[in-house]
Amino acid sequence: MRKTPLARRGVLTVTILALSAVAAACSASPGSPSSGASGGSVTTHASTATTGPAQPGTQVSGTLSDGTSWVAEYPAPWNGTLVLYSHGFGALTAADAPDSQTQSALLAAGYAIAGSSYDPNGSEWALDTALSDQFGALAAVESAVLPRRPARVLAFGTSMGGLISALEAQEGQGKIDGALTTCGVVSGGVNLSQYQLDGEYAISQLLGNPATQLVGLNDDTAYGTGLALYADVQQAQGSAAGRARVALAMAFFNMPDWNPDDPAPAAASDPAAQEAAQYAALMDSTTNVISFYVGGRESIEQAAGGQPAWTAGTNFAQLFAASSDKAEVTALYQAAKLNLSGDLATLSARATIKATPAALRSLQASSDPTGKLEVPELDLHTIGDNLVPVKVENYYAKLVDQAGSGGLLRQAYTDSFGHCNFSVSEELAGLDALSQRVTTGQWGDLATAASLEGRATALHLDSAHFISYSPGELTGAVP
Repeated sequence: MRKTPLARRGVLTVTILALSAVAAACSASPGSPSSGASGGSVTTHASTATTGPAQPGTQVSGTLSDGTSWVAEYPAPWNGTLVLYSHGFGALTAADAPDSQTQSALLAAGYAIAGSSYDPNGSEWALDTALSDQFGALAAVESAVLPRRPARVLAFGTSMGGLISALEAQEGQGKIDGALTTCGVVSGGVNLSQYQLDGEYAISQLLGNPATQLVGLNDDTAYGTGLALYADVQQAQGSAAGRARVALAMAFFNMPDWNPDDPAPAAASDPAAQEAAQYAALMDSTTNVISFYVGGRESIEQAAGGQPAWTAGTNFAQLFAASSDKAEVTALYQAAKLNLSGDLATLSARATIKATPAALRSLQASSDPTGKLEVPELDLHTIGDNLVPVKVENYYAKLVDQAGSGGLLRQAYTDSFGHCNFSVSEELAGLDALSQRVTTGQWGDLATAASLEGRATALHLDSAHFISYSPGELTGAVP
């Protein structure tokens, strides 16, 4: 059982922001959309005018008063919808789409597109200003780029940007009409920090050096920690005892049992294959999961002004008892003749990492959603996401239901491995379904796997893999 170190966690204000993983990023410090847009300058990448509507087909850029840059473009003909894109964790560079292929497809489909860099003066975990920066960019684009006010504005974000889009759905009344999150960190920043720390802690305590520095990181220590944890897992994989303990760490990471080189997840009836697939997913060189987790913690600590995650007071046996990987781990421990209860007791007994209360409050306030939606939201997630596990959607759905907004949320899944590994047609199908929900006021069957698959296939762009799916519980989530 996880005990929060803040006695009144439930009454803390939780409003603003976000994470993602493969593209761009972030910064810090809230403000109103109007103040974010004021004092901005507008330039273009061509010889178009700097005031009044830009010419269709010309990408326009501008700067907000806090230094945030933005880009925007609209096609001819324009369908009247503006897509406000939120990029993920990484470089503080303005982006109006997740990649050039999606950008071209959005414009070809008639959408106007826009997005900001977020404030470049803060952390890459753009906690404090991303919402105001995005809304500031929206105001600037509406006044200085588009020939008329959009008929509708749809938020669209990936990874960290997916969390930003979900938070825009909480604060977007009168600004946006709907939100599409893809591979979003919708369970929030605190849960992200917790389940990642749990897995790293299990590796250091059971497979490596208990003195490995996991929190309070800087560039040098984060690099060293990543290398140490990687080496610990790699060495452990060579023995039955090591593989059992790797599987336990994977349960805390919520790692999918899907080898990147295989066409489908491992069979649930084969614990050894499940562990091997989880190991491969963790060590996938294209994602560098451990390095990303450790480096991301450094940025989160920078944004929060201290250490917001903890292990102290955690009952690891109770956390593990709710894991969907329980049968796999138990079987591997039995095969290796190891004492699972003993290892879980060791983790609980050695758990001494404490959060800095002010940093935890900051992270909760900036990046934990309330679930109280103001506009419709559609979430898309790959079931084999090895960076932001699909189980975050389970947590988020319950949060939204508890807030009384369940009727506004729909979630859909693709039968794919990897973080944000969506085809262009899958993304456009999601936007089209969301747009129809905004227009009709009803979800109906718009967000079912069959409906989304049909929409995506009809585009004749690339493949689509929507699947009916229900994710399991997020292990390590803070209640």
